[in-house]
Amino acid sequence: GAGEIVLNCMNNDGVKRGYDLTQLRLIREAVTIPVIASGGAGDYAHFADLFETTGIDGGLAASVFHSGQIPIPSLKRFLQDRDIEVRL
Repeated sequence: GAGEIVLNCMNNDGVKRGYDLTQLRLIREAVTIPVIASGGAGDYAHFADLFETTGIDGGLAASVFHSGQIPIPSLKRFLQDRDIEVRL
């Protein structure tokens, strides 16, 4: 069996309009293994929305980090300030 699911929502990938929260919430509710979201992050709020509304276990992003749009340490502080568990 699978140890975790990395779900890349291709319609949202690279467009920076946010994760597909509805689909991610449905997948999270349907399985007992960890689910990692990928595709859609464009700002700090997208990450907060992901964790606060879906129960998802982790979130991936690339372009916002590679471009320097969102510095990782700054995102971690932002999430921690909202009581979202992060590794510091």
